[in-house]
Amino acid sequence: MTGEAEGVRINKYLADSGLCSRREADQLIAAGSVRLNGRKAVPGDRVLPGDSVLLNGKSVGRRAEKHVYIALNKPAGIVCTADPREKANVIDFIHHPRRIFPIGRLDKDSEGLLLLTTDGDIVNRLLRAEGKHEKEYRVSVDRKITPDFLAKMAAGVPVLDTVTLPCRVWQTGPRSFGIILTQGLNRQIRRMCESLGYTVETLERVRIMNVRLGHLKRGAWRNLYPAELEELRRSLGMR
Repeated sequence: MTGEAEGVRINKYLADSGLCSRREADQLIAAGSVRLNGRKAVPGDRVLPGDSVLLNGKSVGRRAEKHVYIALNKPAGIVCTADPREKANVIDFIHHPRRIFPIGRLDKDSEGLLLLTTDGDIVNRLLRAEGKHEKEYRVSVDRKITPDFLAKMAAGVPVLDTVTLPCRVWQTGPRSFGIILTQGLNRQIRRMCESLGYTVETLERVRIMNVRLGHLKRGAWRNLYPAELEELRRSLGMR
């Protein structure tokens, strides 16, 4: 979204139209064959939405690029930000050719499923709190889990001047459990556990709505499958 507001370099705009390569576009601009909003284009010009671009007197439009939808198995230590000042930012980690951004957050110490996309609409819909979209996690803690711990986690725990919403929690081992949340408070699971006297040792997100981590290796990413994306969009009320 930010990139669109800043515009697209005119040589890339011409190359994206399919009429020439970027190098050929530079040559056409230098030859005076390209006009931007009625004036002769120069190298470094940027094309904004609604601008007029003519090549030898004929209008040029960019080919529509399909949105990118990515599932990443985020390792611990990677930060869910696009800020280049953060050396461990997730965008540099993936190094994707398109301008993508993460949907929501997974804290630096946590691992697992993170979605990234070029589609601002799906980001907004997924992040709406009222949507109550399910996110599933696997968690291990520093001591044995008790029935009382599970019951309190499921009922709601006081954190950050509120009480967490009721959720599904089940034991998976002496010191591990699974949990499904429908809200996204900051470091929610860690804070819930701390409130009950437990410390999280490992935290992995394994599902966001219908998208599952599956056997994706840590640090690897994949494009969402067509059927997966279709179900996700339908669940979000998108055509």
